[in-house]
Amino acid sequence: MDAVIKDLVSRKDEIKKELELLFKTNLKIVDWDVPEADDDEAAKILVDILQEGLDKIKKDVKSGAYKNY
Repeated sequence: MDAVIKDLVSRKDEIKKELELLFKTNLKIVDWDVPEADDDEAAKILVDILQEGLDKIKKDVKSGAYKNY
């Protein structure tokens, strides 16, 4: 098994937890900033924002932006 794959597989759960923490933290911030916020609507918007960020990263990876990172 390639060392990179082995490393990332061993940290897969940690990476997912960090993504979930980012999501939950931002959902809390919405609640603090907008007490009357609809949490379901805010969650859907946050997912879209995170997906937009992931899509940009995918595009950057495909174009070689991280080749010598």
